[in-house]
Amino acid sequence: MPNPFRLGFLSHLRGRADADQAYQESLEIFDAADRLGFDAIWVAQHHFKDLGGMLPSPFPFLAAVAARTKRLRLGTSIIVLPFEHPLRVAEDAAVVDTLSHGRLELGVGSGSDADEFEAFDIDINSRHQRTTDALITLKKALAGETLGTDGQRLRPPAPTLGDRLWLSALSIRGAQYAADSGAGLLLSRFVGSEEQAAGQEQEPVAVAFREAWGDRPLPPRIGLSRGIYLGSSQQAALDEIEKYAMGGIPPDLSPESYCQRVHITYGAPEEVAARLAADRVLPYTTDLILQFDPIHPPLARILEMLEQVATQVAPALGWQPTNR
Repeated sequence: MPNPFRLGFLSHLRGRADADQAYQESLEIFDAADRLGFDAIWVAQHHFKDLGGMLPSPFPFLAAVAARTKRLRLGTSIIVLPFEHPLRVAEDAAVVDTLSHGRLELGVGSGSDADEFEAFDIDINSRHQRTTDALITLKKALAGETLGTDGQRLRPPAPTLGDRLWLSALSIRGAQYAADSGAGLLLSRFVGSEEQAAGQEQEPVAVAFREAWGDRPLPPRIGLSRGIYLGSSQQAALDEIEKYAMGGIPPDLSPESYCQRVHITYGAPEEVAARLAADRVLPYTTDLILQFDPIHPPLARILEMLEQVATQVAPALGWQPTNR
């Protein structure tokens, strides 16, 4: 019986030391994910902010992951297209896809960090049009169409990578655009409401995507990102969340309120699994992407929780590792 979804793990490559340590620890984490049978790892692109994440250039990092792992799919969540030339994205992605023997999952989006747009001297209000224009060029390059007037084409070629293109979207309109573009839909764990469950708010987006997908030959893909933190109990998990939250918990928030604000499901593995099982988007999900961010405990605890995800949380949802 096939897996009901592929299991992924997302890292923002945060760290309490320097980038070198953050990168090396993340490589260890992804090695462990490969051994534990995870289907994919995903990395987030961030610019200029240590607390936000230490990886501005996902492709060279994913090339390093590809060299150390055997079967993990390698996802970008996301490349911010308004900051990039789409042909350079296509070239870098094609190189990683070639080195990894077709394991890249290329997630892109328009971004939303006003400080980053200011640093790049780009009007944030232009981000959606820039993304639309860049996506057209990116898809053309990946499809092997001619570029320019001299018959040039993407080298190395990546003829199947366009089938592994993902687009981040928050709204029904964005989801419909992703479907019209033939891209998978990436749903963030962050939603507009703190009080309303993410699944409740995102279910109409997932439904709209599925409906807009129509009768395309490939099935629709929905990647669902969710934040979790595991402990021996809810209180034990909260104690660690308070201790290890990057940047600290705002003084006006309790740990419980903080978790509600950043949409973290916490508790013992069986409790977290039960809450994930009740998520209204899970039945539409092809790729469940879990993360511990913005909580950053010591490496040993991350590895412990990663094993609990693979051996307790995900199997309770019907997932089984393919090949360890």
